[in-house]
Amino acid sequence: MKKTILFLQAAVLCLLAGCQSAPGSGLLSDEIKYVDPFIGTGFHGHTFPGATRPFAMVQVSPDTHIMGWDASSGYHYDDREIYGFSHTHLSGTGIGDLGDVALLPFSGADSIKPVGLFNKDTEKATPGYYAVRLDNFGVNVELTSTDKVGFHKYTYDNPKDRRVMLDLGHILQPNWGHKLVDNSYLFVNDSTVEGTVRTQGWAHFHSVSYRITFSEPIETIYQYIDGKLRQDSLFLRINTAEDLKFHYKFPEKAEPLYVKVALSMVDTEGAEKNLEAELPGWDFEATRIKSAEIWNDALNAIEIQADPTVMVNFYTALYHTMIAPFAYQDVDGRYLGMDKKVHKAEPGYTNYSVFSLWDTFRALHPLMTIINPDLAADWGKVLVQGYKEGGILPKWPLASSYTGCMVGYPAVSVLADLVCKDLADSDLKTWAEAGARSSVYREDLAEKFKGTRELDLITRHPYYKEKYGFVPADSVPESVSWGLEMAYEDWCISQIAAKAGLDSLAQAYAAKGEYYKRYLDPETKMMRPIMGDGTFRTPFNPRYSAHMRSDYTEGNAFQWSFFAPHEDNFIATIGGKKELETRLDTLFTTSSQVDGEHASGDITGLIGQYAHGNEPSHHMAYLYNWTDSPWKGQERLDYIMREFYTNKPDGIIGNEDCGQMSAWYVMSALGFYQVAPGIPVYTLGRPMIDRALIRVKGGAFEIRVENNSPENKYIERVLLNGKVLDTPFISHKDIVKGGKLVFEMTNTHP
Repeated sequence: MKKTILFLQAAVLCLLAGCQSAPGSGLLSDEIKYVDPFIGTGFHGHTFPGATRPFAMVQVSPDTHIMGWDASSGYHYDDREIYGFSHTHLSGTGIGDLGDVALLPFSGADSIKPVGLFNKDTEKATPGYYAVRLDNFGVNVELTSTDKVGFHKYTYDNPKDRRVMLDLGHILQPNWGHKLVDNSYLFVNDSTVEGTVRTQGWAHFHSVSYRITFSEPIETIYQYIDGKLRQDSLFLRINTAEDLKFHYKFPEKAEPLYVKVALSMVDTEGAEKNLEAELPGWDFEATRIKSAEIWNDALNAIEIQADPTVMVNFYTALYHTMIAPFAYQDVDGRYLGMDKKVHKAEPGYTNYSVFSLWDTFRALHPLMTIINPDLAADWGKVLVQGYKEGGILPKWPLASSYTGCMVGYPAVSVLADLVCKDLADSDLKTWAEAGARSSVYREDLAEKFKGTRELDLITRHPYYKEKYGFVPADSVPESVSWGLEMAYEDWCISQIAAKAGLDSLAQAYAAKGEYYKRYLDPETKMMRPIMGDGTFRTPFNPRYSAHMRSDYTEGNAFQWSFFAPHEDNFIATIGGKKELETRLDTLFTTSSQVDGEHASGDITGLIGQYAHGNEPSHHMAYLYNWTDSPWKGQERLDYIMREFYTNKPDGIIGNEDCGQMSAWYVMSALGFYQVAPGIPVYTLGRPMIDRALIRVKGGAFEIRVENNSPENKYIERVLLNGKVLDTPFISHKDIVKGGKLVFEMTNTHP
């Protein structure tokens, strides 16, 4: 098979591959050519194709889907209409929000809310750039961005009718409770407007300020308030809770119209400063090229050699791991904290938002401890700062709001992993305190959050865990999932406390880490719900799922019966390695039937009852390394990476979830995975690459895969720095100090 070589020295690479680095960039290669931002925009991947920079506040992208589950990012590949190009988006989530400050260029329409129509063959997307033609308006649209500024270029077929709609009532998923609550607008001068939009949705409190500057003076303004055109004099300043739309008409001209949209989550003054600091000029092409350079530099954290399909999958996945969390702070250091107050960041500190923690603690955060440890450490500081500001560790923080989404208190997993890898802040007693205070039921916060979506953060599951040592299934839904994850997370708190020297706290939480055993049913060999009287639920159907109403979160008993990642004793508890192997075999080979008319839509990517489209399954294939048949895991991993990750828009088998699905692929394609964040050990799998170079603190960690092919999916032996490994495990230190890992592959297994 023809291979794409990326591994030569810079001069040789450019001679053989014909690449051209931008002047002064110092880049070895052009990784962005392998990135396809349309991957994940089909099926239920919920990604967006628009322009952004790594971990940036602005993601300017077309909104083609407003209602329903597939509107979570505002875009779905099957659509052919564009409602606007808005500036904030969520990547791969299962709930929608954002979609702030939408613009739409148009000609010839007399509708209050014109809608653009497009053909897919006119769309183009690369990291930091998006383009499309609006056929019904005769307008070519190009988008790029800086960290805090969206940059638009509109080229009109009809130079006599150049118009732009500013839609300040535009939101995503209004059918899911997302609504406008406040709108302020100021006409600053004939080419500049600014204002603040406040919404309530998944984020109960969301405020975005903007400053929009056009490259030319506005000739005529049409002002619509709550759908009604003002016939008399225009308001230069408006404060209202109603929908605002403006149609701006520009003088006849053949040249493109440019628009800069700066955002601030604090105020319009912040938006103005962000604009001045990041994009004072009007050179669209230079901004696009700079974005490409920044993305190339980021993607060069890992250089690989692989077949073309893997190259695209790998670098698109790596790209998707660098969209969220995003920096949520102005250039002057101001940001809106979890207490809804304006804070000024200390030098060296950057505030971030959009932590999809229940998903990303599993692979995204561990990946970043390898390829970007400083950023990983910064995120730990942000989570603890969120505790200081809001009184509890963030769980799915979005726009300075606690959404309370998903299970447990997964921030402690991220913190424990930083601790075990020596990447933690020195104030570990505060870290341990934050974990402990976030692991119990908080009556004070239940009162504080009453009447808001943030109340979802305070459930009764921790209350029952503390009182009984288990969560009774007849008291609250999703009891088993909560019980299992809280056991792991309490173990994480014990690790932080032990490192902080808080021995009694460490011992108490280590004991809670064994609460998972209470759910183990020796009869069904499943993690089974427990009733308030201490008996297992009867009748019991391990295939049954009811979204948000059953005993399991987004799954069933099959998908939750292997979650005790912190406990090697789990294997002994269930009966040893052979019993684990038998249970795994059953998981992967049983019928894929899921019972229940309200089964969770997140159960996708099924192999038997293994569901790769959702996170609870992500570690399971690797558990074969704790049996005498690791080859079975290699076989499963090969299938997952070939069948559930493709070079097509529907090429991600479930919600991408802010980088988790992609981080799983990146690490798995390299040949290793961390089953238990908090234990600095990676277990080996079936690598898809032929060669990789990971830039680490110690220099470089090289991976070579000898005799790699689709047929040779099994590992014959592995060498670390020339020494044959006796077990399929390597440590975090083995990677970050630099070295060489060699896989020798074969087409047979023991």
